[in-house]
Amino acid sequence: MPEPTTAGDSVPEPTTAGDPGSGRDAILRAARRAFTQRPYADVTIRGIAADAGVSPSLVVKHFGRKEELFNTVADFGPAAAELFDAPLDALGRHMVVTLVRRRRELQTDPLLRVVFSLGNRDERSLLRDRFHGQVTDALAARLPGPEPALRAELVAGHLLGLGATLSLHRDGAGAEATPEHIADLYAPALQTLITG
Repeated sequence: MPEPTTAGDSVPEPTTAGDPGSGRDAILRAARRAFTQRPYADVTIRGIAADAGVSPSLVVKHFGRKEELFNTVADFGPAAAELFDAPLDALGRHMVVTLVRRRRELQTDPLLRVVFSLGNRDERSLLRDRFHGQVTDALAARLPGPEPALRAELVAGHLLGLGATLSLHRDGAGAEATPEHIADLYAPALQTLITG
């Protein structure tokens, strides 16, 4: 029986060896579900492959061993680089538009997987540590003015809240709204925290 999907993930279609790009994306979605829902020791390459609809050998071909796949799942650096790639005076809007577009393009949220690691004490704590360093600390380093760490944590909370809301209301009004319209409504609060 397939794993239930987490927020921001959709059930991947089975893929074939002739479709390596989709196979890689499906593997990543399945790995994110597995590593955030179960203890590290309980996760297997075979189980991830079954959930992704691919062979275990394709998982190994793309990512190597389980430890390497986990490190890929626990890496928020590329998502943070994309989310923060704008001047400070336009960063709030950029983050909202980028997050919504990436969710729609990849059928997964670039940050939300960290929420499912909360309360666990095994290797999933690495997800939280990486999120803190690669997202919250990286943003705090860019923020001018007082209390940059607190403001960065609040911005991260807003982004996670947006991802959770869009997942919760998957077929709601947000699904019909353009990323730009969502940013019109949501980004001003983020921008206030960014610029102080």
